[in-house]
Amino acid sequence: MASKSTFLSILYFLFLFQIIKSDISSQNTNSSAFEFIKNLQGCCQKGSKVQGLHDLKLYLARFGYLNYQPARNQLNANNESFDDELESALKIYQKFYHLNITGTLDGPTISRMLMPRCGHPDIKTHQQMPKWLHTVSHFQFGQNNPKWPVEKTNLTYAFPKNYSETYVSPVVRAFNTWAAASGYFTFSRVDDFANADLKISFERGDHGDGAPFDGPSGVLAHASLPTDGKLHFDADENWSVGPEPVPNTIDLQSVALHEIGHLLGLAHSEDENAIMWSSIPAGSLKGLNSDDILGVKALYIVT
Repeated sequence: MASKSTFLSILYFLFLFQIIKSDISSQNTNSSAFEFIKNLQGCCQKGSKVQGLHDLKLYLARFGYLNYQPARNQLNANNESFDDELESALKIYQKFYHLNITGTLDGPTISRMLMPRCGHPDIKTHQQMPKWLHTVSHFQFGQNNPKWPVEKTNLTYAFPKNYSETYVSPVVRAFNTWAAASGYFTFSRVDDFANADLKISFERGDHGDGAPFDGPSGVLAHASLPTDGKLHFDADENWSVGPEPVPNTIDLQSVALHEIGHLLGLAHSEDENAIMWSSIPAGSLKGLNSDDILGVKALYIVT
């Protein structure tokens, strides 16, 4: 009798364990690295102190909207106060994303901040470009206009040995798309990862480049500007590789197109239809548009 009771107890605990495990798995699937931002909607006005504002300041600093200097105002970055710097940063953010410029944490601003995005900052030092470009385009170049030397029009790229073949084709297609659109670059796949011009890999968490990934639905990928040549995808994202959009997944080819733009020297565009727009919704596909093509041709003076 005792053994039967013990057996039933074990079954009961196993049943509970499966429920808890399933619940945790569901939470992990649906949670976002930017989830903390949801709690800040409509929370505060300038001068108030609210838990979570410190993390928001780090978010805005990460993407170029705040520039705290340790010797001057690092304390402001570490507190939970809605200060003048935060209000100003929100206004710059809202302007970049074509939102109403309120300087507050309103619904549209929160929704935009929750979007999965590239890890590259949006705001850099403004470059001097011909006035006619400003009137017809929204593209931007990386700070100080970094680009590949004139003799480097054929760039080699490679994947590490542990890179899954499943994820090769979307990246190859992205390189081919940029080659055709630029009319300037060609890209060649090589096996020598260490010496390739462009190195593509999946990474997770803190992976040694000073820009740790943050888990699902936050920063999707990041890439260095010329001529460093590193492109990292976040291994914790739910990636898709098919020709059709898949709900609740991130299309690898679309993100690769965006990150290759950084590898070539483009920064984020203010045109939401451009591949160089900073974010992409789950379950969507995206390609190059005229702003992206005009940007790379302007950078490399391709007529």
